Amino acid sequence: MSEDGQATFWEHLDELRSCIIRSLGVIIAFAVVAFALKDMLFDVVLAPRSSDFVSYRLLGVEPFSLHLMNTGLTEQFMVHMRVAIYAGLLCASPYILYELFRFVSPGLYQNERQAATKIVVSAYMMFIIGTLVCYFVIFPLTVRFLGTYQVSSDVDNMLTIQSYVDTLISMCLVMGVIFELPVVCAILGRMGLISGSLMTRYRKHAVVAILVVAAIITPTTDAFTLLVVALPIWLLYEVSILIVKL
Repeated sequence: MSEDGQATFWEHLDELRSCIIRSLGVIIAFAVVAFALKDMLFDVVLAPRSSDFVSYRLLGVEPFSLHLMNTGLTEQFMVHMRVAIYAGLLCASPYILYELFRFVSPGLYQNERQAATKIVVSAYMMFIIGTLVCYFVIFPLTVRFLGTYQVSSDVDNMLTIQSYVDTLISMCLVMGVIFELPVVCAILGRMGLISGSLMTRYRKHAVVAILVVAAIITPTTDAFTLLVVALPIWLLYEVSILIVKL
């Protein structure tokens, strides 16, 4: 501690290192548990490849099942490792946010601490909601369309487990980030950079941008899937307008 009772730069750095080490320890612990529970973990990951998945049953989708294959000697083990690490990171994320907030909060005023708490909690909840929407709605529809699409009956689809997992993880991350839109708009509105009237005036432009983003997320020719992806993003934009006005 310095003479005025405040921590020095090196003491802050040492505390940050301890924070990172504790967070990594929790991530590794959850990842090891996820790795050990292989059957349970991949029951969740591979569920959308079959018409028995809950989303398909609710939509009345015709029975189908995708057969995944492995083309590399170490591919299945590496996929297992990656999925376990991502699962550990997701499970440990509340603790990571707590550690980071505990490190930053001493330098904030009381009102700043309260505002930061609301922002962090809201951002985390919206990311989780976006991930769940992707897993239960967007990814299953995408997998069903692309996995069963054939240019000819003479051409069979041979999907690899790596391709399946990469698509699932990337789409969930993208949708989690997109669902941060209300939080970002709330911050920009509080800073006075945007207003509800401005967002209302450019609503038509936003709809076009949303359709473009939805087409990128789900590169299919299926209009239904495109609308299913675009609808929640458009609803997020409308909610953001209300939040900014408030």
